Amino acid sequence: MTAFAADKPDLSRTRTTPSSRASIHPAPRLLPWLPLLCTLAASTAMPRSEWNVREFGARGDGQTPDTAAIQKALDSAGSAGGGVVRIPPGRYLTGTLQLRSHITLVLEPGARLVGTTNLDAYAHPAPPSDSPEARWGRWHRGLLIGENIENVTIRGPGVIDGNRVFDPEGEEHMRGPHALVFMHVRGLTLEDLTITDAGNYGLFFMASDDVTLRRVRFVGGWDGVHWRGTPGSPCRRVEIRDCEFETGDDAIAGRYWEQTLITGCSINSSCNGIRLIGPARDLTIRNCHFFGPGRRPHLTSRERRRNNMLAGILLQPGAWDPTEGLLDQVWIVQNTMRNVAAPVALWTRPGNRAGRIVIQSLDATGIYRAPLSLESWAPDPLDTVVLRNVRLEFTGKEPNSPTPETVSQPGVDVRPLPAWGLYARRIRQLSVEGLHLRTREPDPRPAATIESVAHVALDELNLPGPSAGTEVLMLRDCARVSGRDTPATVPAH
Repeated sequence: MTAFAADKPDLSRTRTTPSSRASIHPAPRLLPWLPLLCTLAASTAMPRSEWNVREFGARGDGQTPDTAAIQKALDSAGSAGGGVVRIPPGRYLTGTLQLRSHITLVLEPGARLVGTTNLDAYAHPAPPSDSPEARWGRWHRGLLIGENIENVTIRGPGVIDGNRVFDPEGEEHMRGPHALVFMHVRGLTLEDLTITDAGNYGLFFMASDDVTLRRVRFVGGWDGVHWRGTPGSPCRRVEIRDCEFETGDDAIAGRYWEQTLITGCSINSSCNGIRLIGPARDLTIRNCHFFGPGRRPHLTSRERRRNNMLAGILLQPGAWDPTEGLLDQVWIVQNTMRNVAAPVALWTRPGNRAGRIVIQSLDATGIYRAPLSLESWAPDPLDTVVLRNVRLEFTGKEPNSPTPETVSQPGVDVRPLPAWGLYARRIRQLSVEGLHLRTREPDPRPAATIESVAHVALDELNLPGPSAGTEVLMLRDCARVSGRDTPATVPAH
């Protein structure tokens, strides 16, 4: 007997003969159990996890409205608890689509969602009731919208095309629907996607946390990404990584941010690269390249479709309307810029304060209008600003610049100042740890003007000689000045 003999079944006991077949398998006795067996089989089947919009009637011919069909697919996936909704290659003409929780919307290669020109086909979510934006209503229309949802992903490599749908009754008598609008969302991811020709912003969201953008390209429209928290509820944990911007208005903008990372991005604009219009805490802008002129025109400029880029980074809390709060823990590190009106500008107004701001390893060339400016126009001075290993090249010859006695409070855009390289006004502590300024053409203004700063610490300050201007460095009303490795031509004021 082999080792397996005891485990081997005795097939002779189950052999069926014509005379015994009926008694061994009495068919009538099994029939009542068949419905139960079918039910058990269905209950153990794998739940559905993917939905194709074509199954719901979407045609993708670029002419037939596919709004209802795509919405059915989204609703079906949402009702099932979530899953993947696929949009195969084609041009899908649509109005507003409402996303659901736990859904991944995939635009496959060659897939393009195209906004309809029928303005009545657009809806909007409700902004936070305690926000100034609550009264705007219709302004928040979008092609894709989400409200009070969580765990949503939109993935390419397809395209969301706003189709330049403008509205003569909209903002500035032309702005239409945004491409994407989200309110009260937790967990939103956009990746490997192109958003083009939005009627207003490419992506706009409010009162939302844990938002991640990876390898998203924004082309045309007004702002690329714009998000806002509220005074009591900032947007937290927003990450914009390895994205590309070619926008007519600000590439990235907003206010009431907390724990924001912008890194590895290519930023081209016919307005500002990054514009902060309110408080923010723990903001890092790292390893980004800012460059002009803009490849897409500034559509609503009073000038004739201008393309020049304004500031690379403009931090101006309270510039548009009162937005009280603190700007603190800002890290601007390892960035490059070329052909911008100003590299970095920081201004505070009444109701706003600034804590610690660090600008490190910035290399900018072709700066054509304003210096790096650090200004408090609020009751409190800026607290601490550190400039470390900063290299700036200016074009020079800016006409009609004000003197320190006549410089006025900033508006909403950068302006000429009483220095061509650095202008600092009302700071508690300014630390310069490697600042290199040069100009292509001689400029009669000082390279740097520092006034009303309690403590100025200068270490490795490299400025051009007196031939580039009447004075190299002007210090006014500074209580304490210390430094080393500064040029001998620096006068004592």
